[in-house]
Amino acid sequence: MWEGIHAITNYRKTSPSCDSDAILPDTLNDFYARFEAQNNVAAEKSIPLQNDQVLCLTVADVRRTLRGVNPRKAAGPDNIPGCVLRECADQLADVLTDIFNISLSCTVVPTCFKTTTIVPVPKKPTVSCLNDYRPIALTSIIMKCFERLVMRHIKTQRPPSLDPLQFVYRPDRSTDDANSTTLHLALTHLEKKGTYVRMLFIDFSSAFNTIVPQHLIGKLSLLGLNTSLCNWILDFLTGRPQFVRIGSSTSNTTTLSTGAPQGSVLSPLLFTLLTHDCAAMHSSNHIIKFADDTTVVGLINKDNESAYREEV
Repeated sequence: MWEGIHAITNYRKTSPSCDSDAILPDTLNDFYARFEAQNNVAAEKSIPLQNDQVLCLTVADVRRTLRGVNPRKAAGPDNIPGCVLRECADQLADVLTDIFNISLSCTVVPTCFKTTTIVPVPKKPTVSCLNDYRPIALTSIIMKCFERLVMRHIKTQRPPSLDPLQFVYRPDRSTDDANSTTLHLALTHLEKKGTYVRMLFIDFSSAFNTIVPQHLIGKLSLLGLNTSLCNWILDFLTGRPQFVRIGSSTSNTTTLSTGAPQGSVLSPLLFTLLTHDCAAMHSSNHIIKFADDTTVVGLINKDNESAYREEV
């Protein structure tokens, strides 16, 4: 029906486009890299122990990952389309396995794998500030396959003692579980007399972009990840070339060593591991998390909000 109405009225939905200002790409690139100046912590790799086991990927795993590539995803800065990786998985699996394993053993990620192209898309028809542009990050599909294999290994190494109220990247959990848990806590508490509930919904601004890699590596080491993998992740997060592209205009390249790259596979998991120890101090409070989406639930008794306010 809607297609018919659109055809009769000659309706054409047009998405807002970016300005044709020649300096806009460089201006946006500086804006997206603004957190770099706030990071004064030098990234230093640790010396691995003698019994440190380096992750080694198999050809079968790499081939399976290549065959699972979505061919409709946009290619990254290397311009290698997903359909080529998928259709040529058998021919490429051996050489990519060698490249991935050398990268893991040397704890160095090739610069071409870390390069990111930012394509800004206006959030609304009339743009009034730089924050009105949503940065769409295009990264190498080969690197995404590499990250997916590393992520699978990290998820098997995580200790079972992680915060149970973090609902992302946990087996058989989803946003529905986070919502149901929040409602269950609140409604069960409200069945008692003289009670009420306070909720604080937190939206972290540029949560992934503000990660300090050295702090993250310290958390990963405490969680039991071996030194070589921690060093590889540190190299993955530092020295990342980034540029902004608007139409045929391209900004200068900026090298970032702060934050986790948008559009990558590992970034949400790394953020959850960084914030795993962000848990409630008082038994009457609960912190429900889904990656960076966070809700503080305070179960209040007899108008005593001291524990909730201290938590906030």
